[in-house]
Amino acid sequence: MNIEEFRAYCLSKNGVTEETPFGPDTLVLKVSGKMFAAAGIELFERFNVKCDPIVAMELREKFDAVEPGWHMNKTHWNTIYVNRDLGDKQLKHWINHSYDLVVSKLPKSKRDQLKK
Repeated sequence: MNIEEFRAYCLSKNGVTEETPFGPDTLVLKVSGKMFAAAGIELFERFNVKCDPIVAMELREKFDAVEPGWHMNKTHWNTIYVNRDLGDKQLKHWINHSYDLVVSKLPKSKRDQLKK
């Protein structure tokens, strides 16, 4: 997966917007104003995704490519290194988990809007 594929996949999800609030080199993806993913634009070697805390710990133990969230709350965020023998299917699964987790915490009215 490269940055263009990462960006396109994230933007294909309902209600997703992109921003660069941390400067021009960091892409932030949000759903209904809540961040669910972030990645370096020029140097795409890793990305951050939100994760259930229990699942986050399990993934860190199981995969060398998964570490506590870089510059993020390490309980709720993982950093995924893309060039460490992980396929796009696995990377997309973790992006989906992050998106779904953030959507599940939105007010019901916003969740309903995303389903349309």
